[in-house]
Amino acid sequence: MADRLNPEGLRYARAVAETKSFSAAARAYGVTQPALSNGIAKLEERLGEKLFDRSPRGVTRTAFGARVLPLIERALDALDAVTAEAGRLTDVGGRKIRMGLSPLIGSHLVARAFSMVQDLPTPRDLVLREANMRELRDGLSAGELDVILIPAVTAMPRFEHRVIDVEPIVVVSPDTVETAPLELEEAGKERFILVPDACGLTTFTTQLFRAHELPLRTYPGEAASYQVLEDWTKLGLGSAMVPRSKLTSPGVPHRPLLDEGREVRISFEAAWSADSPLAADLTHLADRLASVRR
Repeated sequence: MADRLNPEGLRYARAVAETKSFSAAARAYGVTQPALSNGIAKLEERLGEKLFDRSPRGVTRTAFGARVLPLIERALDALDAVTAEAGRLTDVGGRKIRMGLSPLIGSHLVARAFSMVQDLPTPRDLVLREANMRELRDGLSAGELDVILIPAVTAMPRFEHRVIDVEPIVVVSPDTVETAPLELEEAGKERFILVPDACGLTTFTTQLFRAHELPLRTYPGEAASYQVLEDWTKLGLGSAMVPRSKLTSPGVPHRPLLDEGREVRISFEAAWSADSPLAADLTHLADRLASVRR
């Protein structure tokens, strides 16, 4: 009991509480499941009781966890506030905008952001960091990032938001030669290869099928990148669903995905803190990005 609480273990516990799954929490946090499970086991040993029960129905909070996990959430918020305030105090008047990017963000959007920061009332440098969704949200909370560009698939109620881009979703299938659109209901008959749920694409895909009460048939493995998705479709392992900009080239055979004749699109948003000393510039930047979205 003499050991101090490890903040990383606290963050692992928060991730499991949010996702209700050890595997999903590990993917969202960008670590292996054994590493996450070990971190939570050490935390539970330090606290003296289990936080979670695992069963075939999923992960649930124990009675102990139901009391302690809200305290963990508040403790992490306080730790993040310390880091954020220290960053603000030591970077007053800085010329940098530290922007976090999901791997799903297209290069066209990054190029627009680079151009627009030069036209802000105070021209600034743009420093980019690509990471998974959990790292981006944590970095924004901790003040390590000023703004993040992510797919709009997860609620972030404590931050300002602006939808800055929308992009059509396309389907790449084995032996695809035609470019005729594919209706979502027909897509329910295909088997899809997914990527780890770190960039937001898998969350978007599962939410889309669930919202339309359609089955999502998936390949049992996971691809590590969009290039691998395409390669695996050529092997006949399944189909892939991606934003159009993530095709490795415009010539890759693909079909637009439609929902009763309308393009299925994924939305991307900017998120930032209203308390940031750069809030005015970030709002201006997000508004400009939104004004020219496709």
